[in-house]
Amino acid sequence: MSEEFEGEVVRRGDAAYDSTWSAMLWNELKPRRFPDLIVRVATERDVPAAVRLARAEGHRIALRSHGHSWCGSPLRDGGMLIDLSALNACAMDPASRTATVQPALSGRELVAALAPHGLAFPAGHCGPVALGGYLLSGGLGWNAGVLGPAAASVRAVEVVTADGATLTCSKDEHPDLFWAARGAGPGFFAVATRFRLSLYDLPTAVAETTYAFPLADVEPVTRWATTAAKRLPANVEASFMLATASPDYATATPRPKVISFTGTAFARAREEAVACLDPLRDCPLADRALYRKVDQPRTFEDLYDTSSRFWPRGHRNVVDTLWSDTGYETLLPALAASVAAAPSEQSLVLAPLWPVSRDRTLSLDMAFPVLGETYLAPFATWDDPAADADNVRWLRDTMRIVEPYGTGHYIAEADLTADPSRARRSYTPAGWERLRALKAEYDPENLFHTYLTP
Repeated sequence: MSEEFEGEVVRRGDAAYDSTWSAMLWNELKPRRFPDLIVRVATERDVPAAVRLARAEGHRIALRSHGHSWCGSPLRDGGMLIDLSALNACAMDPASRTATVQPALSGRELVAALAPHGLAFPAGHCGPVALGGYLLSGGLGWNAGVLGPAAASVRAVEVVTADGATLTCSKDEHPDLFWAARGAGPGFFAVATRFRLSLYDLPTAVAETTYAFPLADVEPVTRWATTAAKRLPANVEASFMLATASPDYATATPRPKVISFTGTAFARAREEAVACLDPLRDCPLADRALYRKVDQPRTFEDLYDTSSRFWPRGHRNVVDTLWSDTGYETLLPALAASVAAAPSEQSLVLAPLWPVSRDRTLSLDMAFPVLGETYLAPFATWDDPAADADNVRWLRDTMRIVEPYGTGHYIAEADLTADPSRARRSYTPAGWERLRALKAEYDPENLFHTYLTP
């Protein structure tokens, strides 16, 4: 590299390679795939230099913002991994209600930076997730029922293309590349170094209602909750979870499996938030609940702390996703036995209602698609490396139960190593063909790695 390069180049065989390689993924289940070199950029100026080095040495390129990829997309055999984790700046302009962020800034960091200005953004539900991969994949985040997928709030993206050029793409400049940058995920064929975001009023009152029932009650609970949820306004996130009961309300060993239902209202005042949750107040099954908390005041910090309990660092993880047009009244009871038999008590199935928005116009004109009326995400989480095979098998067996009902997957959390069709089925047929054509146009020499396959 030239003297102008401020970052670090770690080649396979260097003393620092093993520790650098291990740090590239947060997941302790790390795929045995090894790039020839890892380029850790220090500034945006380093990115074109890294791309030129890859071209000069004949390397294909993979990218990492913060290493939260569930299936390990940044780690590929051979080639170059460009580590963008030092690019985590955030510049706000409260007057124009915009922010310019670099790809390694986490959602939790962005939310904290915006709050003093009374502003918000639909950042991801897991606080440590970096904005780069999140926005490139579409982004299913907080208050998405009102704001839509996070990518809908991206005004412009600065990218470095396969020829080393730096471009700004938006609806007016390089609109095809802008379309791809909002949804192509790990198959995006350029390096995104900067995003300009639209911002919104901060919901200053957040309230949450949660019920948890024995898993055996999955059918009546699902019927009640899906009916009640139809009366919830768009600013209420609602979700089911099939999981092990929290130690907060279950002390038996082993703790029982439960179905929980949660509604989280984002509003301007406490009274408004409570009123939004009114459809969940009178539950005819309440006397069977193991846990019930109504209209609980919450903050974004509380919400991130809760998600961290379900998806903690330092564990082994696999996940998959499914869009469907089949109702939860069919899908969730079909999965109950699998959840009950999960080899790890940390594993769960999450089923958010309207994970993007009921207003489908918010998802138009971007590569990210909404592929169904319902959505499921089974997560396997465990600690013991000796249990890897059992837990991966559990995830894939669980998915096989509901795949006959499926209409597609979400690229950010799909198990791309499970089946060659996973990436293609994360898009509409027309969207997939457009992505392929744009990659051929902007990356004709196939410099950037595309989607993982088995």
